[in-house]
Amino acid sequence: MPNAPIRVMLVDDQALLRTGFRMVLAAQPDMEVVAEAGDGAEALELLRTTEADVVLMDVRMPRLDGVEATRRIRAGGPEAPKVLILTTFDLDEYAFSGLKAGASGFMLKDVPPAELLSAIRSVHSGDAVVAPSTTRRLLDRFSPMLPSGAPEPRHKDLERLTEREREVLLLVAQGLSNGEIAGRLFVSEATVKTHVGRILTKLGLRDRVQVVVLAYETGLVRAGGGAA
Repeated sequence: MPNAPIRVMLVDDQALLRTGFRMVLAAQPDMEVVAEAGDGAEALELLRTTEADVVLMDVRMPRLDGVEATRRIRAGGPEAPKVLILTTFDLDEYAFSGLKAGASGFMLKDVPPAELLSAIRSVHSGDAVVAPSTTRRLLDRFSPMLPSGAPEPRHKDLERLTEREREVLLLVAQGLSNGEIAGRLFVSEATVKTHVGRILTKLGLRDRVQVVVLAYETGLVRAGGGAA
């Protein structure tokens, strides 16, 4: 049904936070909280009998943390619920791992309600929700926690990219939005979207969040956002 509400599951070991999120979401005519869980294990159990479109997932929880829970949820394939990682940012060194595990992005726990709602709608529509500037800050902070030493081998399909597609990939990885990339390259935003779509297809990636992760892991960009 085109007008069916977005089904949201809340996963956080702090009941007070879940209550706050539930109140915000319940006031929206296009959203419905279908379940709450206090940890990742409970979330997985509930998802066996409850259909959800988007899961708001805390990172640090007892029994099963949000990263592993995200990995197991997204292992269900394209039809599995989308996951938004919730993080305090200053404390959670696991946010980067959450993105690698298949999350569509992350939100700060003190996010303004309007931004949270916009993020849920974006994820439900298939977009990644990590704002470019926030992606940049996150990866600049956490990329030093990646394994040290030589970068991982270059993705074999990088060679399939055209020169312009590679240029766009680097700018995406540095945290620029489509509009900013269009201005930098003197092309239309629609052209940038086309390039990003082709990059995702050629590299077998889900969204621009995975583009950023790949670029850091393969050494295409360094911590600090600069091209290698």
